Amino acid sequence: MQCEVRVRKLETNEPKCMKCGKPFRYKEQEYCHDCMHTQHYFDRGAAVWLHKEPVNFSIYQFKYHNQRIFGKYYAAEMVKKYRNTLLKWKPDIIVPIPLHCRKLRKRGYNQSAIVAKELGEYLGIAVDTKGFRRVRGTVPQKGLAPAKRRMNLGGAFSVSGYLRTAMKGKTVLLIDDIYTTGSTMDEAARTLKREGAEKVFYLTISIGQGY
Repeated sequence: MQCEVRVRKLETNEPKCMKCGKPFRYKEQEYCHDCMHTQHYFDRGAAVWLHKEPVNFSIYQFKYHNQRIFGKYYAAEMVKKYRNTLLKWKPDIIVPIPLHCRKLRKRGYNQSAIVAKELGEYLGIAVDTKGFRRVRGTVPQKGLAPAKRRMNLGGAFSVSGYLRTAMKGKTVLLIDDIYTTGSTMDEAARTLKREGAEKVFYLTISIGQGY
């Protein structure tokens, strides 16, 4: 019960950025500092919680300690908080941010794919976990400056032929665990739009503070 109270206090509520969904302090703002100074390729995005304790610890357990069961809870919270938003976005297909094959073999599962599958079941929307691939290994994004993050991810993703056909002119909903600077989401959205997607939105479990 005490943990649930702490988690509820971390929900992303207004005011927040109209582009990425990061909460900030002043309702007069429309966009966070990052979005005011960055050209994003995704259309809009949102997250359930701020990336603070105990949410960040929960995600760490989910990613690195095989707590796959958490995926159902995260997806349920996404639906609870953003059902109306998703009705407005009208996604045709849900796609998780992929892991490189080496990292996938080491970890044994893609945490974003688990959430995506659960969310697809809740919403009755098709989920594709194979057609969007990370074809180039990258160094960890944590600790890199924004410009370095973008360079690190350049050309990291590819789209298979069948997914290219399925999403042509359609709306894609990307799923990931954490949104920080948006570099990963931008490169993913850029790749999907280049390959034919009309719009790309995203949902994540947690997000940084917008200030």
